[in-house]
Amino acid sequence: MTSVCPVVTATDADFYLLDPDITMAEPRAPASALTMDSDALYRQLVQNITDYAIYMLDPEGTILSWNEGARYFKGYCAEEILGQNFSCFYMPEERSSGLPMQGLAAARRNGRHEAEGWRLRKDGSAFWASVVIDAIHDNDRLIGFAKITRDITEKRAQQQQVLKARDTAQQQSLELSGLYAFLNTVLHNIPTRVLVEDEADGRLLLCNHDARGSREDAQTMMTHLANDTLLARIRSELSQQHAGSSSELRLKLETPEGICRLKCLTLAIMDDGRATGQRLYLIDDITEEHTAQATIRHMAHHDALTNLPNRLLFGERTQSLLETLEPHLDQVGMLLLDMDNFKTINDVLGHQVGDELLCQMAARLRQHLHHGETLARIGGDEFALLVPEARDDNALADLAHTLAISARIPFQLSEHRVQTGISLGGVRASRDIDSFEQLMRCADLALYEAKRQGKGRYETFHPELAELARERLDLENDLRNALAQQELFLLYQPIYDISGAHNTGFEALMRWRHPVRGIVSPLEFIPIAENSGLILEIGAWALVEACREASHWPDDQRISVNLSPAQFGRQALVEDVANALAVTGIHPSRLDLEITESILLDASQHNIDILHQLKALGVRIVLDDFGTGYSSLHYLRSFPFDRIKIDQSFIREMCDSREALAIVRAVTGMGKSLEIEVTAEGVERPEQMALLQQEGCSHLQGFLLGRPGLATDILSQTADALEFRSPHAAS
Repeated sequence: MTSVCPVVTATDADFYLLDPDITMAEPRAPASALTMDSDALYRQLVQNITDYAIYMLDPEGTILSWNEGARYFKGYCAEEILGQNFSCFYMPEERSSGLPMQGLAAARRNGRHEAEGWRLRKDGSAFWASVVIDAIHDNDRLIGFAKITRDITEKRAQQQQVLKARDTAQQQSLELSGLYAFLNTVLHNIPTRVLVEDEADGRLLLCNHDARGSREDAQTMMTHLANDTLLARIRSELSQQHAGSSSELRLKLETPEGICRLKCLTLAIMDDGRATGQRLYLIDDITEEHTAQATIRHMAHHDALTNLPNRLLFGERTQSLLETLEPHLDQVGMLLLDMDNFKTINDVLGHQVGDELLCQMAARLRQHLHHGETLARIGGDEFALLVPEARDDNALADLAHTLAISARIPFQLSEHRVQTGISLGGVRASRDIDSFEQLMRCADLALYEAKRQGKGRYETFHPELAELARERLDLENDLRNALAQQELFLLYQPIYDISGAHNTGFEALMRWRHPVRGIVSPLEFIPIAENSGLILEIGAWALVEACREASHWPDDQRISVNLSPAQFGRQALVEDVANALAVTGIHPSRLDLEITESILLDASQHNIDILHQLKALGVRIVLDDFGTGYSSLHYLRSFPFDRIKIDQSFIREMCDSREALAIVRAVTGMGKSLEIEVTAEGVERPEQMALLQQEGCSHLQGFLLGRPGLATDILSQTADALEFRSPHAAS
């Protein structure tokens, strides 16, 4: 039978595929009259397209054909669905309202019907579909409908309509006219470039669109690539791979607009198992997909703020380096870096300034890396550095000190000039430390030790640090049960007026009677309690216990309780103090709350607000360890302290150091001017007491006047009992 098939072209002219046996009255043009097996083309092209559900309906809506894309989208195989009415894909309420047949009526009336809506799969799940229904006529007689369904659940906002395909079909034989009208619709509504080539002479038998005829809404980088360019590159790749009947290629081509990435599926067209000598190419532009995947990969492996590698990528590079240098593991070093006082800067100046500081710190640290090191941000204000050429511990320490010195140089952040620093912990790999996690753990132990020693310094890992960490963990576990087992208790150290004769109150000092270790120093267990969060429960207990004991004392005796910076992290601190006052009945004016300057340095405005709330309860606020922190004068101006305590380090040296005496003299003079009580703590020698009396300190505290004692002993410590310790008595 002689047949004519409409072919999609990139020009305004129409091209045809002709049967090889056709007889023509007019001379035929070889460039436009092309020969191919239409049945094989239909099966290979339509049936192998999986991105679209493509099927035909008779005039009543019965499904006549079913391609692989329809099976993939809707879950039915051809045997299950052929002969069914297409309305089975619609929602029940839509079937009840007659919507499916309305679509067919519209297609019958208008030639085409386009719609979007929810459709059902075989398993009952729904997807948002874009549907095109084309009425197929033969001599003005409706013979059926061509139906194309796309799942646009994710792209529905971007794909608003399907452009109408040009109607280039001419009258063909009865059995092929509907098929090729259907095929023409399919070709023009998919972004895939479809090419069919005669393998014998390389002639292009079919092309659905090219650079000149591409639709405006389908512009991609592939749009600007000519067919001959594409085919030449594909043939080259196929020849290298010795491609068989089908192949899938990934190509990268340069265009004036940039690098274009393509996915190409090639299929040898077969007819009843015999090759027709024609090859089908389905080419998709995946440039955007590739770019998106590259972006996702980058985001998954890099810190969004500094663009440094994150912990994941840092770990991969570390493990790879360890495996590469396995015979020489000791060449691999790691540093962990933690910024000092970053939380203060972030809270006081704002997160934007904090982010800017992190970026500037990252840039500054990178300036000192010249030997293949990897700098990563692994969270918050913590950085990590992989050093592939750490010859020995000294080399690692030298690099750490270089970074520490650089980090101390002030940063200019918008209108703020900020000075900070970094603490560092380092470790080199060995046979015992040969994995990323082990290196991180050891470097973290060294970093913890550096911060424990005073920040702004570097520590190298040594095995004793691991043992200390295990001891701290054991101690933390024991501390969790200490309150319930009544192992914690308070000692009370007396505070005297300047004469040393009148006891004005006591400071509560926490102790721990461990069932195995004996008495554990607060210097050992308080930091553990603060780091673990146990200090919140312990601190609340200490407030109630100290106030309960003070409620039995004379009314002129005050109780002083230390507050941890960790307690200021939650609003419940004010409630804890109010509760202690309420349950013990002690007058608020008898309770002194001692804080250190670190509380004011850390989120100062927030913590000052809490101090004002505490002050409103009627309690007194004492600034402890005065002179050892930062910006002391600023805080004396920003909050009305009731008392300041001169740090004992100055008291210890005041008789021998002019500088220490000058500081004591300045603090006592400032206290008088501001009408703030000044307590000297750590008074252990009579000459210290005499000098403090001379300088006008208001209160004294120390071993000379009284050691910490149990609550049952404190009332026996009277001024008479201590009179012999007074310099006047001694004279």
